[in-house]
Amino acid sequence: MAVPEKDRQQPGNEIADSDKEVGELVGKLTEPGELEPAERRRLLGRLAQALSAGAKRARETGAGRGRWLADVFLNIAPRIPIRDLHALSEHHHGLTGEQLADDLVRTAQKATMTVGAIGGALAAAEFAAPPLLLSAPAQLVAETLVVAAIEVKLLAELHEVYGVRVQGSGAQRAVAFTSAWARQRGIDPLAPASVSLAFGAAAKTALRNRLLRTLGRHLTTLGPFLTGAVAGGALNRAATKRLGEAVRNDLRGKLPPPPRRDELAQ
Repeated sequence: MAVPEKDRQQPGNEIADSDKEVGELVGKLTEPGELEPAERRRLLGRLAQALSAGAKRARETGAGRGRWLADVFLNIAPRIPIRDLHALSEHHHGLTGEQLADDLVRTAQKATMTVGAIGGALAAAEFAAPPLLLSAPAQLVAETLVVAAIEVKLLAELHEVYGVRVQGSGAQRAVAFTSAWARQRGIDPLAPASVSLAFGAAAKTALRNRLLRTLGRHLTTLGPFLTGAVAGGALNRAATKRLGEAVRNDLRGKLPPPPRRDELAQ
């Protein structure tokens, strides 16, 4: 049934549509497998446009950028595609254990490096064309959210590799992994305080601060010519590597070794 034009113009519908589109675009940008550069660039451009509308509403309501970023990411988090151990092994040529963890980190590094390079190149183009510079922040916010989503996905899937299972609904697990990402740490299932299935004020503050740090890192890609692309890719790759190392160090030895490849099919 067609929706009348006057109903489509209602503010509430616009907000819902914008939030839904942001979640869908981030989900596409974090799905397993490599995207063609042109397609990734197109999706990042669409995401930047969708975020621009939300940022404008946030400014009109007096919400700070950090608070708005945290709200947007908490809406995105349940849509991040997380694979179980069997799917991870299948997608990574039968690898298990430390070799699978190595491959996951390498894949995530490549993904955030690519996003950083594309975002940096876009920012560099805006730098070279001053009349368009005002659109650059939306592009960098889009890059920030996608990189955060890729890293949350990596953190969650490393928990699968090391056999550290977080119980709860999909939304609750998304909250737990998002909170862990904000702290840049793995979850200890034997320490209930580290498994946060509800986002309190302290956790939201930590998420806001982490997102703002990530955004601040991406702001350094605002430079002429290709300097932005080089900086964006290198900074993202290094940050994702540090996260992977920190989480793996936290998860090692907490539970019995993960199952071998021949046990996954049982």
